[in-house]
Amino acid sequence: MSTSRYRASVRKANIVVLGATGAVGTVFLRVLEERKFPVARLRLCASPRSVGRRLRVFSQEVPVEATTPAVFEGADIAFISVSGDISRQWAPVAMRAGALVIDDSSAYRMEPQVPLVVPEVNAGDLAHHRGLVSIPNCSTTQMVMALYPLHRANPIQRVIVDTFQSVSGTGSRAQQELTEQSRAVLAGDAAVSRVYPHQIAFNVLPHIEGFLENGYTKEEWKMVEETRKIMHAPELAVSATCVRVPVYVSHSEAVHVEFQDPMSPQEARSLLAAFPGVTVVDDPSGSRYPLAWEAAGKDDVFVGRIRQDASHPRGLALWVVADNLRKGAALNAIQIAEEVLKRDLLLSRTAR
Repeated sequence: MSTSRYRASVRKANIVVLGATGAVGTVFLRVLEERKFPVARLRLCASPRSVGRRLRVFSQEVPVEATTPAVFEGADIAFISVSGDISRQWAPVAMRAGALVIDDSSAYRMEPQVPLVVPEVNAGDLAHHRGLVSIPNCSTTQMVMALYPLHRANPIQRVIVDTFQSVSGTGSRAQQELTEQSRAVLAGDAAVSRVYPHQIAFNVLPHIEGFLENGYTKEEWKMVEETRKIMHAPELAVSATCVRVPVYVSHSEAVHVEFQDPMSPQEARSLLAAFPGVTVVDDPSGSRYPLAWEAAGKDDVFVGRIRQDASHPRGLALWVVADNLRKGAALNAIQIAEEVLKRDLLLSRTAR
């Protein structure tokens, strides 16, 4: 794209947030404030049951509006954190109004012309956006943050990952269900399941999203395809098993990596510690390793239990933990917007 299509970096941007009252939307607004994102005008949209609520953002009461085409008029950036079906309905509307859409759903992730971005890994892909950028699945995001600094030093041949994903990945209703079921079980009553097909309290479900004909779930296949796209490694062998666990916030992952050449745990620790957005917590003798509880509310991806894979001479095993609502979603979206402004990649009104 010719740089003439882009306008000079704006001091402040007009922002629309669709899905403002959801689990990710709530964290998004908090992170927006924490990072002092340059907002000129902020409009919030959500489902009809939330319309009329007022949310306090940047010391102001902002009303929650119904989603209509008029909401996107004059918007520079539209952050969308809703289901794929709703995103497919409103993302084109926002783009026609001239907004850059940063979408958190799975609707557009694998479309070839849509950048799928984790800024620390592939921010350069933003230069090719056509008014739409996708955010990866939360479990993919934290994994590629751990893989990429190793991959660029020693090409990765194969990845096997088992995830332990918190209920907040399903949304606020799932968090509420975990609370209600836990209370019921502890009181000796039956747990009622509405969000998940089985009880989640005191249980583990090897089932996230629907099953495909190959036996993998949609969530697992997202990790396969998204990892290849983000890391520009179309031949990378990836196998995932995604599991829902009774944890409120933060996803944990056991990752086994096979490299082109041998890599020592010491080298891996050094590479990871030097990578922005990654914190190494790796002192097993002192019982120090990443924990879901400690990662909640933090921005970094935490990596520990870094060790030689006993089953392969060129393999390492890692334990990776991150807050799925922050780096897995809200923070990553805001970092994308920051990078777009920094690189002057916001389309000019004329080009829009």
